[in-house]
Amino acid sequence: MINLKEIVSSFSIEKQQEFISYLDKKSKRKDAKDIQLVNLLLRNTLSSKEICVKIYGKENKVAFHALRKRLFDSIINFTANTNLKEESSIDMQLITYILSAKTFLLKGYFDIGYKILAKGEVIAKEFQLFTILNEIYHIKIQYSYTNPSLNLDELVAIFRENQQQYILEEELNIAYSKIRKILQEINHQNKIVDIKVMIATILKEHKIIVSDSLSFKALYQLIQITNISSSQNFDYHTIESFLIETYQTIKNHKSKDRQLFYHLEILYLISNTLFRNKNFIESFKYLDLMHFYMQKNKGKYQKEFQTKYSLLKALNYNFSGNQQKAIEVLAPLTKKRSTDIVYKLDLYLSLIVCYFQQKELKKAQSLFSKLYHSDQWFIEKAGIEWTIKKSLIEILLQIDLGNIDMVDSRILSFKRKFYKHLKGIKQDKVITYLQLVEIYYKNPEIITNIEFHEKVENSFIWIGREVEDIFIMSFFAWLKAKMTKQDLYLVTLDLVKG
Repeated sequence: MINLKEIVSSFSIEKQQEFISYLDKKSKRKDAKDIQLVNLLLRNTLSSKEICVKIYGKENKVAFHALRKRLFDSIINFTANTNLKEESSIDMQLITYILSAKTFLLKGYFDIGYKILAKGEVIAKEFQLFTILNEIYHIKIQYSYTNPSLNLDELVAIFRENQQQYILEEELNIAYSKIRKILQEINHQNKIVDIKVMIATILKEHKIIVSDSLSFKALYQLIQITNISSSQNFDYHTIESFLIETYQTIKNHKSKDRQLFYHLEILYLISNTLFRNKNFIESFKYLDLMHFYMQKNKGKYQKEFQTKYSLLKALNYNFSGNQQKAIEVLAPLTKKRSTDIVYKLDLYLSLIVCYFQQKELKKAQSLFSKLYHSDQWFIEKAGIEWTIKKSLIEILLQIDLGNIDMVDSRILSFKRKFYKHLKGIKQDKVITYLQLVEIYYKNPEIITNIEFHEKVENSFIWIGREVEDIFIMSFFAWLKAKMTKQDLYLVTLDLVKG
């Protein structure tokens, strides 16, 4: 069954009012049941059965099913009409130019036809609409015999160059789709693949050539691919300059306002990379930019990006020494309903970490009790990397709470479920880390011994504060805090700041 409640709740408040107004104009009745249904869905307190009884005064499955179907059809039409108004005005204008030009050319008004095509070509180039440009050049070549001043060889060369750009974008789109599909299998089916090799192979297979003239969407896909490749090995340091340089290339694109969704995604990816590299000041700058563009087009994507934006802002606060602000941002968000399960889980885990670092162990434990699903469920919803992180945090929390029996079972479970995967993706340092944690928890007195300190020191290849990932440093901070008998949060900040 289609989740109508989820769909209408995803609309901004302004969009919800527009939709109700749209239904009202369509209806000839004052007590329109589709409007009643929308209002009841937005209240979000009643089950489908209760809503049915509320509308019809009794349970009437047939009528309710028909009403739901009508409302879904209205949602489709409303969404299509809205998008046509908001996003496709340039496309519609250019299609009008092409149709008009064709009409004049067919009637023999060649000068007028070519003037209209020239006007359309300028706009299509500005917005990098390669498909429409392809049609414009096709028509110009078709009628080139009517225009003696036209250099056909030059026109054909421009046509072929545009074709190459169009093909490149299509190939990048296919490559992007293939890469995302394989990544989904890795993340949710526990497959082991060398991601960098896989990405390089697919890009080579599709003859992807990176160019400044790629569209905003294509460059977003390229940035996303680069980001995915680095996140597998927590290697955000090497891509930071590439992301920022690429953004400098695309931020002045004429199509940036028209491709607002991709612009926001790019700003989020850059801000997240800067955060992972502990460059909080710059990360906040890109978050401010993101917030600015979230207000564009009457806040069209405000609701869609709000959780991602708030979560990343809270993480920046937490690791730059403003943990209270981080908690103030995160705590209310965990109580709100959200259709995005992945970010809801991220919110919970981030707040758990904040409470854990502040020694608010009972609060952290209380939040953990809400993550009651199986590890397999978490892998399917949030991916194996997230599930590994959650399981490690839980082990550390249970040690600090003194729940020894639970620690034993969690460590055994972790080894059984994740060791093979970690070895497969060459993340042996996670295994080494858990072994050291297990040594400490079984022999707490060993934590201050010089021999243990040396063992810790020799167990890892230290790659430096600037290069090491912030979350890996956070896990090590717990062990270091035990070794030095210092406050966990202060040790974390000290490691992060270097």
